[in-house]
Amino acid sequence: MKRILLTGAAGFIGSHLSEHLLERGDTVIGIDNFNDYYDPQVKRGNVDEALKSERYTLHKADICDESRLLDFFDEAKPDVVVHLAARAGVRPSLQDPNLYHRVNIIGSQHILDACLKYKPSHLVFASSSSVYGGITETPFTETMDIARPISPYAATKRMNELMGHVYSHVYGLKVTMLRFFTVYGPRQRPDMAIHKFTRLLLEDRPIPMFGDGSTRRDYTYIDDVIDGVVKSIDRPFDYEVFNLGESQTTSLRELIDLLAHHTGKTPIIEEQPLQPGDVEVTYADISKARNLLGYAPKTSMDEGIARFVDWYRGK
Repeated sequence: MKRILLTGAAGFIGSHLSEHLLERGDTVIGIDNFNDYYDPQVKRGNVDEALKSERYTLHKADICDESRLLDFFDEAKPDVVVHLAARAGVRPSLQDPNLYHRVNIIGSQHILDACLKYKPSHLVFASSSSVYGGITETPFTETMDIARPISPYAATKRMNELMGHVYSHVYGLKVTMLRFFTVYGPRQRPDMAIHKFTRLLLEDRPIPMFGDGSTRRDYTYIDDVIDGVVKSIDRPFDYEVFNLGESQTTSLRELIDLLAHHTGKTPIIEEQPLQPGDVEVTYADISKARNLLGYAPKTSMDEGIARFVDWYRGK
């Protein structure tokens, strides 16, 4: 059984990961700053189940507070570090790039330095499909040239990957970078499309559709992503980058139709122009993750959306 220090522990992915690790017998030391990007009470609800375990502790702290972060590492002496904490969102990053730089780059630098000092077996680090920028050649492979991000958020995540490589190559820190592709499911952030559209449908309010509905995303169900993260925790590499997606795409219009089907509502569409930072398509080639991690996503969009709507209605 492992001692795992997990940043972003109260978020959507972090709370699911905590529960999975606790169920299999690991100890989880969670860190989250409960910022106001969305209602902090939502995050507090996310961790209700994990807090029932004696092998779970949760600290309210900011990864930008280096001295306090080091105290947690000193106390936890983790076997593995999973770094999910970040300022999220492509569009908000356009409004406040300095905040994204401070949290995602400087805060993450503190994580890398703490790992050097306390020497966990390895670091699993959340990246994003946003690093692929405006690439239209699909599917996206980890070897593509991604030197031109198109949002501050994407740039910070690419910088994380580069610094992870430096710390692996120069200092010998084992680092696995995971590029998440539009993760959804119960507890998804309320600003994300699936959550937001479900709420609007059930309230009989208009759905903002940016563009003509033809943009496509590789939506990945939370259980499949958690499986990939856990496999990364259990198998360290010197330095590797993996796509964690479903390896299929759904158009925005198809997504709205799926949600309409599972909610039993007729959507009221409000067409709007494409937003700065938006991309035409995301589509993961997951062959590397399949081969090296044994990653094998199983949840179809139809099944995943049905589960999400059931959760939303019952929450």
